[in-house]
Parts: sequence; C-alpha cells; structure tokens
Amino acid sequence: MVCLMIPRNIVRLAVPCFMGTVFLLHLLAVLASGQRFERENANVVQAQSGQTLVQLTVFAENLNTHLDRQSVVKITNQSTQNVTWATTDEKSETTLGLPFGKYEIEVSAVGYLSERKVSQFSDSLNTSRMEFVLHRDPTALDLNISDQSFPPKARGEVKHAVSALKSSNLKDARKNLDAAYKLAPSNADLDYLLGYLSYQEKDFAKAKSYLGTAANLSSHNVRALILLGQVELTLEDYAGAAAALEKAVDADADNWMAHNLLANAYLKLKKYAESQQQAELAIARGKAAAGAANLPLGQALVNLGKRDEGIQALKAFIQNSPMDPTVPRVRDLIATLERRDSSPLPGTTITRTSQTDIDPIFASPELPVSVNPWRPPGIDEAKPFVADGVSCPFENVIEQSGQRVKGLVDDVSRISAIEHLLHEQVDEMGNPATKEMRSYNYVAAISDKLLVDEYRSERQTLDDFPDRIASSGFAALALVFHPDMRDNFEMTCEGLGSWHGQAAWLVHFKQRDDRPARLSDYSVGGETYSLRLKGRAWITADKFEIVRIESELISPMPKIQLRCQQQVVEYGPVRFKKNMELWLPTKAEIYLDYRKQRYYRSHSYDHYMLFSVDSVEKRSEPNAPPAAPPEKPQPN
Repeated sequence: MVCLMIPRNIVRLAVPCFMGTVFLLHLLAVLASGQRFERENANVVQAQSGQTLVQLTVFAENLNTHLDRQSVVKITNQSTQNVTWATTDEKSETTLGLPFGKYEIEVSAVGYLSERKVSQFSDSLNTSRMEFVLHRDPTALDLNISDQSFPPKARGEVKHAVSALKSSNLKDARKNLDAAYKLAPSNADLDYLLGYLSYQEKDFAKAKSYLGTAANLSSHNVRALILLGQVELTLEDYAGAAAALEKAVDADADNWMAHNLLANAYLKLKKYAESQQQAELAIARGKAAAGAANLPLGQALVNLGKRDEGIQALKAFIQNSPMDPTVPRVRDLIATLERRDSSPLPGTTITRTSQTDIDPIFASPELPVSVNPWRPPGIDEAKPFVADGVSCPFENVIEQSGQRVKGLVDDVSRISAIEHLLHEQVDEMGNPATKEMRSYNYVAAISDKLLVDEYRSERQTLDDFPDRIASSGFAALALVFHPDMRDNFEMTCEGLGSWHGQAAWLVHFKQRDDRPARLSDYSVGGETYSLRLKGRAWITADKFEIVRIESELISPMPKIQLRCQQQVVEYGPVRFKKNMELWLPTKAEIYLDYRKQRYYRSHSYDHYMLFSVDSVEKRSEPNAPPAAPPEKPQPN
C-alpha cells in the first residue's frame, strides 16, 4: 500500500494546505496575548535616526475592501535574517519603524493565502506605504454565518464570536459562543461554530460532538459535515470520516473539498478505486484550487498498479503545492518509483497474491528504509530548508548552546514531571495495529559526571510497560552539546533555518569513530550495547536555546536485531519559582524497529518540579527505581 504518512510530530490533516491555517491560528493567539512587535499608531510614531516608517494596509480581494480580520506581519531582514512580527489593528493597518535595509514582508490572515513582498528602505524623512491584497484560501473553512437563524438576543453574541474566530481570539470566541448557546441551544449553525472553535482548541472529542449535532439538526449542512470529516481523519476514524464526507458530497456534489477529503478517507480504508474517483472529482470541481487532491490521487493510482500515472499525479501535487511540508517525502516516493523497472528486482519475486492492499514497491527488502511510511525521513534523507548566503557563527553557536546545557547540569540535581505515554505497535504498512495510553510519575536525576538516571517512581518493572519496553533518554539527548561531551561528536553548522517561525541554526552531529559512545545504550539479556548516533539540532538564533533534536542510529545493530531507532525531542521553556526558567523536554517521539516489530511512542510531559543542587527538597522524594535488571531492551 502506498499511503504517505506525515511524520507524527506534525498534526496530521487530510488537506496539507490547512496546516498553514492551524499554525497561523496558533501564532495569532500568541501575538494577541501580548508577545507582539513594538508598534504604535501612525500619527504618533516617529522615525528614529537610520529608520524608515512603513505604513502597511491589508485589503481583501481588491483595493476597495479592507480585510475584516487581524493579520500577522512577518518582517525578515534580508541581511541579518532576523525576524520580527507585527499584527494589524481594527483598520487592517500597522506602522513599522524599520532600520535601513532590505526586507521581505509577509502578511498572513486566517482563511486567506499569504502574500510576500521584498522592499528596500533608506528614507527617514518620508513614510513608505505598502498595500497588500490577500485572496481567500480555497481550502479554508467558512466562518460567514447568517444571523437570521438566531434569536435576536443571540445575534450580537454570534457576531462578536465570528469576529473573534476570524482573528483567532479563541478566548473571546468561547465567551461569546457559550453565551449564545444559552439563548439558542438547538441551532445547527451555532453547533458548527462551537465545533470549529473546539477543533482550534484541539479538543477533538468535543468538536466531534458539536459537529455531529449540527449535522443531525441540518442534514444538508455541508460545512459541518466537511469539518466533521476532518475531525474524524484527525482522530484516525477513517470509516467515520468517510460516512460524514459521503453525506457532504451527496448534499453538494460540486464541493471539491468534500471530494478531496473523501479521497483521503478512502485511501486510508484501502479503497483505492473509490479514492481515485473522488480525487479526480475534486480536481474536476476545484480545478486550479484543488491541486492538493493530486496527493491521494497519485497514491491511489500506484496502489492500483498504475505507476506512471501515479507518478505524474504526485509530480502535479509538488508543482501545485511546492511549500507543503509533505513535499520532501513525496519526492522520495517518486524517486523510488522511478528507480524501479516494470520487472522485479534481481533475486526478488514480486506477486500481488490475495493481499491486494500491499503494493509491489513495498514487497522487496532491498528498498531504502526512507520509503517506509511509519516513520519520518532519516537525518540525511531530507535536509531542512536553510537560508541562502547566510554564514553560520559556528563557534559561537556551539559555545553558547553548550553553556545553556552546562548551566542545567550545574544547577539541577533532579527533575520530576507527569509523563503521558502513547504506545503503538505498527503494522507493515505503517498503520497502528495496537494502541495503549498510560501516565507515570517521571524522574530524571542528573549527576556532574553527565549521567542521567531516568525512572518512574512507582517501582515499575518491565511488565508494567507496553510490550515490556521502557523507553528513556530524552532528557540526556541535549547533553550532546555539553562542553564535556561534544568532543565525542563531529559537528557541522548547516545554516539558518526556522522552527515554528523562529530563526534557528541547524547543527548536524555524528558520533566520532575514535571516541567512546557515552550518550545512549541498550540493555539486552544482561549485556549493554552502546549506540552510535547521529542527528540534527535546532538552536535559536537569538538565545541559543535547543528547541528540537532528532537522532538516529548511524547503522543498524544486527546482533540485537535493532534495525532502526529514531528519536524526535522538542524542548520548551518551563518557569519555576524565583524567576527560574529552564528549557526541558515537552514532547518526545521514538520510532523503533526491533526484532521485526515496529513501534511508535509519544511521550509528553507536564507539571514539572525542580530540585536544585544546593537546595533542601521540600517535597517527598520519589521511590527508588527497581533494582532488578531488565530482561528486554531498554532504550536510554
């Protein structure tokens, strides 16, 4: 089966273009909370020496209509690659004071396609005026609700709620919609808006409930059915998604988005002929706007044995959606398909047998690991984008990031948190075969010898973990950059990239052959096997904090049947008392291929507690870790 899977650290949606809207909603919420670019009203802002005042106005569709919602303005200095942000006011305007130089200015708004312009500023006497015209995103959800279906007393609340949703002010939207719901508890449009809000809040269970109610109250409520289908796809209930989307296309056969999402649902259900049909209908109905439908179309065609046609559809997807985050994986899939002749590989027998859901391109053990859809691309298989022409201050990046890690080790003896674990055993096609969720009291004890002892406090044995595998090592991964550890690795600064819109230096690391592997090991049958790792880190350009690390094995370890181990760890600021802030793991994922079994794990952490080196602990210590040695592999 060819079914491209987005790496699990990315929110998986059926429509890749909608990813930008999810990120934009999050960014708007952050900016609205007070973390915004310094700006004032145009009639009081004064240009400083060496600055140009820029008056920026945002329009919708044409220069006659101001945009009816808040926009986010991203300002990138082309010389330094420093990025700053601004938001527009109620008139869709903002005034920027920019030092002389060349800038790329990008304007984005919920429900609209982003617009970019590059300008040079060198005049401090005159105000420069810039006008941006944004066009509607054809994949965006519809928030325009007629107030005629609401009782008069509820109309004001709904109007304010819709305005807040358009600017991603979720807090105010919740307040207004809850008030309206008390006045109109059985209104399909109101349930739709509540479902949309819950979806943006990532409360998918509540979103499903509201949208299901909206669809029941109004059986032809296409937008509620479409959003319900998206929610079901996010929850991986593909049969439920198909049922909702089938109703949507029955109610509106010309809605290309409904056909596109239904094509994705059928693809997940391995109904390849139906997926092809729906994808082709989406392209026919949506024309140029429906380029995203080429992705399920290409995969469906390949699974139906129409390889050349599938490749052309996948290439069309890349051409229509060059900035989509799945493009690198699509390129890898195309390259693999094009390397294969129509005849089997030498020494390999490829038959379709009765398992019609398994495509021949996955039947050969000779295939590159990167084709497997159950894990993200390898460290060296898909290099992230970096800015052209930007030199990396390598020594400074390594030194400053190393000091951040050293400070953590010097100041902290023990960290505790609540750990939430999602464990999946993955079948040969990348689909979860089993799923378990558990929570633990997690403790990491850090010694000055760079030893990190991680354990769960309730004397857990291996029998208490899913599939008898205890995974750890996430807190220790950042120690790669500790001054006493980093000489064990070859390090290269790959350039300036970004992470969640923030400028970040990308540093590649690899275990040196002439140095011991001290970072991670496996314990199997009473013997310890050190892992030789390589990886990539994202380090913020302003504060040199490590925000993300990916790592993997340099090579498989056949002696213990360990073919693959990939880790993806994200770090974020955690504030403690006395104004102390530390960057600690917030989420960790592991992809494991061990003894011909594949596993996926997601760990998330909250309720951190800190025990400093020189402080007296005021909370009871967790129980000691189990004394009995493990009998199964324990990734560290």
